[in-house]
Amino acid sequence: MNLTLTDKTVLVTGANRGIGQALVQEALRRGAGHVYAAARQRVVHTDERVAPVLLDITDRAQIDTAAQEISRLDLLVNNAGIGRYDDLSDRAALEEHLAVNLFGPYDVIHAFLPALTAAGGAVVNLLSIASLAALPIIPSYSVSKAAAFSLTQNLRPLLAAHGVSIHGVLVGPTDTEMSRGFEVPKVSPEHAANAIFDGVEAGSDEIFPHPMLEAAAESWKAGEIKSLERQFATFVEQGAIAS
Repeated sequence: MNLTLTDKTVLVTGANRGIGQALVQEALRRGAGHVYAAARQRVVHTDERVAPVLLDITDRAQIDTAAQEISRLDLLVNNAGIGRYDDLSDRAALEEHLAVNLFGPYDVIHAFLPALTAAGGAVVNLLSIASLAALPIIPSYSVSKAAAFSLTQNLRPLLAAHGVSIHGVLVGPTDTEMSRGFEVPKVSPEHAANAIFDGVEAGSDEIFPHPMLEAAAESWKAGEIKSLERQFATFVEQGAIAS
């Protein structure tokens, strides 16, 4: 697809606050023709280009209903997620994080894949720098985001076969409700949203929307693990899948 947002149709999950809310505003600023603002509560917006969508990404019925109602989609932004402080002693807490941060985006992507394929569109998965470097003060979140990062990597060559690209956002500390008690330098949600769409428009596989992650970004993009990911992707491109 032409990765500029001008006249594109965009769906942002978790659009009622934080980075999600900022992504809706930034998509509008960049000229998106239609923005679906999805959340578990109805999003109210004054711009006529914004349409609210009631969507709990752990509810398959709601996902299917939304996919039936949205027939055209150029860009899907999987932003909705949770992050609760824990110590990995409660399996239920880990399962909750996986349900929202891993299986939620998985189900949403597959539900909207026909529309994205028709548009030659793109998917953006909001991940975390904790996907690469575990943050043990919030371990269930770290585990779920690492799994979602692997999902993103594995889907990249598989979605490419449908003409759909996928981008992983390695979010750093951002001034949102989840990080209010975490005393480190943070960027605003607006800064993050701007950097995210800059990365999408540049066609970047991974996007690091925080200045403190610039060195990590360069190391990752030029590193051996990224090189191996590209090599392994050729197995799909060559059809080297065991029957």
